[in-house]
Amino acid sequence: MVLTKDNKNPDFKAGEIILIDKPLTWTSFNVVAKIRYTISRKLGIKKIKVGHAGTLDPLATGLLIICTGKATKKIESLQAGEKEYTGTFHIGATTPSYDLETEVNQKFPIEHINKDLLEKARQTFLGEIDQKPPIFSALKIDGKRAYKSAREGKTVEMKTRKVTISEYDLDYNLPELGFRVCCSKGTYIRSLANDMGKTLDSGAYMSSLRRTKNGDFDIKDAWQIDELVAYIQNAEI
Repeated sequence: MVLTKDNKNPDFKAGEIILIDKPLTWTSFNVVAKIRYTISRKLGIKKIKVGHAGTLDPLATGLLIICTGKATKKIESLQAGEKEYTGTFHIGATTPSYDLETEVNQKFPIEHINKDLLEKARQTFLGEIDQKPPIFSALKIDGKRAYKSAREGKTVEMKTRKVTISEYDLDYNLPELGFRVCCSKGTYIRSLANDMGKTLDSGAYMSSLRRTKNGDFDIKDAWQIDELVAYIQNAEI
């Protein structure tokens, strides 16, 4: 069961699924650590299992599924659900990380881009596609996180993978394109931004990102961090 504000007697050891609206700049690990610490203090124990079902980058906000206790066994199945994201792509420039983590490294013309070209580009990404993850990602290459190698200036060869984009909507307002994407597990929206720029004979990076759905779960049902902490501290456990 998903933890709601009406639940007066949560059982974090038996297992709760908690929907969190992850704040900007927080890592997914920050959220897990905060919740684990709060529950441990409340229960007067040193350790309790807490994990998340799908990482969100620090510069992204939105739905993060947290599992506690025995519910952590459900993490793998929860990660498999289709995701929905909204946000913006900035057209006409690129960054090494494909988002705002790094500075703009190249600029491109956008005068040739019109609605027809944008629509043709959009359609090429619908369905199953080959996508290469960003080098600034947490994927392990030869036992090391790719982003660590990238930050050290080392060359990292990322292999393409099959992902599926079932829905892809744009608002066609250059240079910031608003988007909504529904996609399979493992899809990198930053890579979609970079590939979109190339398809437009220009450049692009992701300027904002928010996860709004994960499987059957919706951001509208999510807790704010401070709200959840206060709830745990005052819960009847």
